[in-house]
Formats: sequence, C-alpha cells, structure tokens
Amino acid sequence: MTATATKAPVKSVLNESKQIERAALLIQMGARMQVLESETTLSYERLIRLYKEIAGKSPSKGQLPFSTDWFLTWQENIHSSLFLNIYEYLSKGVDLDSVELLTKAYRLYSEQVATAEIEPLLSFTRAWRLVKFVDAGMLTRTKCSQCSGQFVTELYENRHFTCGLCNPPARAGKSKSAGALMLH
Repeated sequence: MTATATKAPVKSVLNESKQIERAALLIQMGARMQVLESETTLSYERLIRLYKEIAGKSPSKGQLPFSTDWFLTWQENIHSSLFLNIYEYLSKGVDLDSVELLTKAYRLYSEQVATAEIEPLLSFTRAWRLVKFVDAGMLTRTKCSQCSGQFVTELYENRHFTCGLCNPPARAGKSKSAGALMLH
C-alpha cells in the first residue's frame, strides 16, 4: 500500500448507531429512500430493512420531483416560503448539521400550519428538495414589494416582485376543501 492510497473509513459501532438513529428520524418524518441514501452512510439494503421496520411497509418507488415549478405555484409557494424562512432563520442562530437543521425547521413548519388549521402541503422530502434547489442556486428568496415578506422565487425575479398573498390569483382562496388557505 502506498502512502498516497486512501484508507477505507474505520468501521465504528457508535458511528453506525448514529447513522441508524438519523435514518430512523428521517423515516419517521416521511423521508423517501433517495433522501435516506443521500443523508446517511448506511447501505441501501440496511435502509430498506430499517424503513420496513419503522414504517411497517416498503418505501415508495419512483423518482423524486425535480422541477422547481411546484414551489412557485400559489399555495405551495406560501408553504415553501414559510418553511424556507424558518430554515434560514435557524441556520443563522443555531449550530446544527444540515439534517438536524432540516428536521427542526420542518417540525416548526408543521407546528405552524397545524396551529393555523391549514393542511401541510410541503412534505419532508419536498422540503429537503427545496433546500437542495436553494443551495444549487436554482431558487432563492425575494422580498415582496408590498408586505416585505421573503418568498421562494426563481433566481432572477424582478425587484418589484409581489407575493401570492398580496396579489393572489383570481381563483385563490375559493376552495371549500378543509385545510386550504382561505382569503377574506
């Protein structure tokens, strides 16, 4: 073995235990397999077994959503913006790793929508994807020119951006479904 060869990571029971604990938390929050694979070092087979044990079912199949468009539609944008503002606020005031920050922000988002008796539209996996889109520079937050709130927008939104709360679409807030945003 040469001096330049890289060593394989040392197996540690404690590290594996932390990874299992992290994966269990993510599963309980509704994370999909792609999130688990990205945020832990556990093998795919181990994650499948853990998922089945915790969730009582096999994980969902299929690709994660990859379009930024979902985050820009009316109600979804309000939910995404609420989550991202919580996430950004926590990231400035608390020293946490990325997964801990994401889980704490998502819990706070969930508590806020439950308190407002609004159906949560943002799943944990979508929240994770939103953070990835922001980190990749595909989405950002832009200040509303009327209410000064920060809302999820495309990167090059104009300076005179008006949010969906200040200028809702024509049919916005007309839904009779329980848990939908209602405008008065």
